[in-house]
Amino acid sequence: MAKRFGGKYSPGDGTTPEAAPPRGGFDGARVDPVGAKANLLFLPPVILGFFSLNDGALGMALGLSAAAVLILAAWLLRDGLRAEAAYDDRKVARRPALPRKILASALTGIGVAMASYASEPGIVAPAIFGVVATLLHGAAFGIDPLKDKGMEGIDTFQQNRVARVVDEAETHLKAMTDAIKRAGDRTAEARLERFQTTVRQMVRTVEEDPRDLTGARRYLGVYLFGARDATAKFADIHARTRDAKARADYMQLLDDLDAGFSARTRKMLLEDRSDLDVEIGVLRDRLAREGVRLDPQSPE
Repeated sequence: MAKRFGGKYSPGDGTTPEAAPPRGGFDGARVDPVGAKANLLFLPPVILGFFSLNDGALGMALGLSAAAVLILAAWLLRDGLRAEAAYDDRKVARRPALPRKILASALTGIGVAMASYASEPGIVAPAIFGVVATLLHGAAFGIDPLKDKGMEGIDTFQQNRVARVVDEAETHLKAMTDAIKRAGDRTAEARLERFQTTVRQMVRTVEEDPRDLTGARRYLGVYLFGARDATAKFADIHARTRDAKARADYMQLLDDLDAGFSARTRKMLLEDRSDLDVEIGVLRDRLAREGVRLDPQSPE
């Protein structure tokens, strides 16, 4: 008997337009913005501290102090790169409260100046080395974002309320990530990461329109708190007993939560679209009352 050919790109393959395509395992994966270039900055202060041990009391103290300053600069740079990545990832974001990358550049210059003073005492040479190191560091890694992004027309009080809820949600997500590692199950970790991507999509929606906070507060608060506790309990049970039923129940819980969060996010987006349609309709009515012709084909 002849069989009709069908496939992903064939018409009438049984899929509906509303059905969302399945997400891959790497959908929403985050790459650590701290690369090898930033991590290598921890190496020079270690070498400096090691060689300064044979420079006498004064040389050793100066060398170890310079090494400590350079390590602090490298640590601040790592945090600054992560804060900048979080800023770039959001459409609505506040500038970092502490300009870590700028401070890292300044501390790098100070550390280099201190290290150069040990071999070339004086003011001019260490100052030159310090200024050059600061400029090169700034050119290599850039500076911190210095202004808020996408905050025009947003109520500051509402945005602060959103920030508190978002910070609480991120705390729960981090606790879930830490807890699931105890289970030692890579499949469960990957499934949890996909659920966290869904949660962060809701977070971004709320950040872009704080009016959605009312509908999302229960999800980002109560439901996420429950998911955190369930993850911690599953990790402890699975680490001890490798209970297959507990694992299946936990994976089903994540599926249910993922579907619920996704549905709520879609509903918020549809409500935002409805509000836009209402605003457009009101403006069209006002223009019509003012005698403005809205027909694009009509002569001016």
